Amino acid sequence: MDPIIIAALCAAVLAGALGGMLVQRHLAAKRVGDADELARRIVEEARKEAQAQKKELLLQGQDDLFNQKRELETEFRERERDVKLRERKLDEMGGRLEEKLEKAAAREMDLLAAEKELARKERELSESEAFLQERIGEEERRLSEIAGLTPDEARARLLADIEARTRHESARMIRQIETQARETADRKAKDILCNVIQRYAGDYVNEQTVTAVTLPSEDMKGRIIGREGRNIRALEAATGVDLIIDDTPETVILSAYSPLRRQVARMALERLIQDGRIHPARIEDMVQKCQQELDVQVREVGEQATFDAGVHGIHPEIVRLLGQLRYRTSFTQNVLQHSLEVSALCGMLAAELGMDVRKAKRAGLLHDIGKAVDHEVEGPHALIGADIAKKYNESADIIHAIAAHHEDQRPSTALAVLVQAADSISGARPGARKELLENYVKRLEDLEGIATSFEGVTKAYAIQAGREVRVMVDAESVDDDATYLLCKDIAEKIEKNLTYPGQIRVTVIRERRAVGLAK
Repeated sequence: MDPIIIAALCAAVLAGALGGMLVQRHLAAKRVGDADELARRIVEEARKEAQAQKKELLLQGQDDLFNQKRELETEFRERERDVKLRERKLDEMGGRLEEKLEKAAAREMDLLAAEKELARKERELSESEAFLQERIGEEERRLSEIAGLTPDEARARLLADIEARTRHESARMIRQIETQARETADRKAKDILCNVIQRYAGDYVNEQTVTAVTLPSEDMKGRIIGREGRNIRALEAATGVDLIIDDTPETVILSAYSPLRRQVARMALERLIQDGRIHPARIEDMVQKCQQELDVQVREVGEQATFDAGVHGIHPEIVRLLGQLRYRTSFTQNVLQHSLEVSALCGMLAAELGMDVRKAKRAGLLHDIGKAVDHEVEGPHALIGADIAKKYNESADIIHAIAAHHEDQRPSTALAVLVQAADSISGARPGARKELLENYVKRLEDLEGIATSFEGVTKAYAIQAGREVRVMVDAESVDDDATYLLCKDIAEKIEKNLTYPGQIRVTVIRERRAVGLAK
């Protein structure tokens, strides 16, 4: 082959190789440029996205700070309202304390005046005694001189005469002193009772084991009974209450010993009647809801009772038991209202005696707490209540006052005696409780029998529901001074032989009648 052709071919091959290398280098450079451009765009987009996320986080943080600020401002306003409310309460308590101090100062002045009066009467009695002794000596000398009697005979006769006259004089003086003391005591008692009446008023309900539910129509009785009695059986099984459906028009009677179960049954039945859907599944659901609602109401009632009594720091379980007392009655007296009344009276009496008012109110409020569970636990309610108070860390004085308020334990503290007195006042006031007719009649008969057993009594009548006995005496055999002594003797015998609430007034009446005929 020709060398020229070979050289040309070699040059062509070499040129093609160089051209391919240049093309490859160009393509590589282009790829590198594209990669740099892509990297730059990715970095730019990442930077923008980071900026957007940063702005979003800042906005969210500002929103959170704003919400927290608003919540703090709301909480601050609520606390400010609570502080203002407490300030008003403190101002009111300060005003009441000032009134109590003024009344205490007035009572102290009355007591000082009474002490001065008693000292004056003691001086008068000593002067009268000296005067009587002098007169006795003069009478002895006169009798010896006039009658010619021996000194012993004259002394015996004189003493008999003086004894008869002194008996009437002493009765008259005792009557005057006791009348003045009674007037003072009556005034102080009226002041205390007026304070109690002004600062406390309660509502009372009748004791019962049945509750009547009014129906909108007679047709509702059939719906309550249900097909083959399935509805009434479901309601009785769910509540533990007997439903009595008789001929009483538009009325259903709920009968159960537990007032809480009766209340649940009443609430469930009334809502079922209002809803109109009465079937076993609906009954069970409604009873469960009513039980939960009653639990909440019981706790609210207990908390309200502690607030009304001014007693704080009571265990939540005891608060719940207090709420249950709203549905418990004793001798027709609502036990929760009775407990609040006893708490108020304990506070009054403690203030008068200079004792711890808060502790007295606390003991009075909790004294019948055992009645909330005495249907479930055997034993006296006072001891049951003491066990409950001990279980929830009440103080020893409170526990003893609860246990001793019915003499189940012998009272050994002033607080226990105070709770006894307040409990008696609340239970014995007119209208608070009822007693059986047989016991009431028997007590009136015994009262009249005691009065007529004394010599000189012609008739005796028990009036004012046994609160007073009026005694008629023979004017010929009993004089004015003897009526006073007879009144005291009858009262003492009644105290020894009868058990009764409160106190009984004994009134002895002596009158002389002159009868003439006009013809």
